[in-house]
Amino acid sequence: MNVIRTQSSVFYQALLDKNSEYEGTFVVGVKTTGVFCRPTCPARKPKFENCEFYKTEQEALLAGFRPCLRCRPLTHPGQISKLVRTLIEAVEKNPEKRWKNHDFDKLSVDSSTARRQFKQRFGMTFVEYARARRMGIAMQQIRNGKAIIYAQLDSGYKSSSGFRDAFTKIMGAPPTKFVNHCPVLKASWIDTKLGSMIAIANKEGLYLLEFVDRRGLEREIEQLRHKTKSAIVPGSTEPIKSIEHELKSYFNGELRVFNTPLNLLGSPFQKLAWNELRRIPYGQTRSYLEQADAIQKQKAYRAVGNANATNQLAIIIPCHRIINSNGDLGGYGGGIVRKKWLIEHEKLRV
Repeated sequence: MNVIRTQSSVFYQALLDKNSEYEGTFVVGVKTTGVFCRPTCPARKPKFENCEFYKTEQEALLAGFRPCLRCRPLTHPGQISKLVRTLIEAVEKNPEKRWKNHDFDKLSVDSSTARRQFKQRFGMTFVEYARARRMGIAMQQIRNGKAIIYAQLDSGYKSSSGFRDAFTKIMGAPPTKFVNHCPVLKASWIDTKLGSMIAIANKEGLYLLEFVDRRGLEREIEQLRHKTKSAIVPGSTEPIKSIEHELKSYFNGELRVFNTPLNLLGSPFQKLAWNELRRIPYGQTRSYLEQADAIQKQKAYRAVGNANATNQLAIIIPCHRIINSNGDLGGYGGGIVRKKWLIEHEKLRV
């Protein structure tokens, strides 16, 4: 049988906790209802004896279970809902529009539902999303030499103080600073088999790729903004498009080496450690001590571990391939469950 027996108690606890780190590692078939669910399903939890755990959705289907209508296990955990997609398309048709309650009525959309779904999906309400889109247009106009007053009016603001305050809150700098070509980074949400990730890049390369539920992610993004003296706005760039395509190939088992251009922000020692991580062959692991030996810093294995922890490019710079000398998995910013999955995913394809 395909039931995962040895880890069933661990998986059951993850089900009770709605632990997003386990997304993509198992689904649970509920014998009393005949449905199978993802680990984060919001439905009432079944008793342990009524659960059967499977590695893949296909195994659950073959065992006679049907997909749950609440958590929809046959779609990615962060996939955009129809409502969110409708609103995004509406914004793109008229990005300068300032949304009012009657605008939602015209689309047969409840404004509170839109607010909740956008907050869950993007970490901002729909109004904040639309405002960020308008500000992105204004910023581009300012950088192209258009007077601030016209950018203000084009983005729907009749008050210069309101425009300035909103601009500063979203962009991280007042509009006058953008006249001097303040750098701008784009941030985009990417859905993967192991959960949603966020990618941040400029036109030249990728700065950050992290799972969105990583602890301390907000602090990482804020530090990136300060280090680069940049504003971070929703959008896409060629490096983001590249990594989205490469991640899809990687999770399908079709890609071993990432070629998306990177922007590495770190000390010389950190970059030394990260470059060594990239030399570890696909499907293999190393210990922290072996990594330290490889960069000729034999006594600095703890510093190597700290450098690995500061890596902001998950999977691409494969710190998941570093384990403890005794064979234990050790730590991982994206969660131990994901680390185990990534290691096994690669080993199966060598």
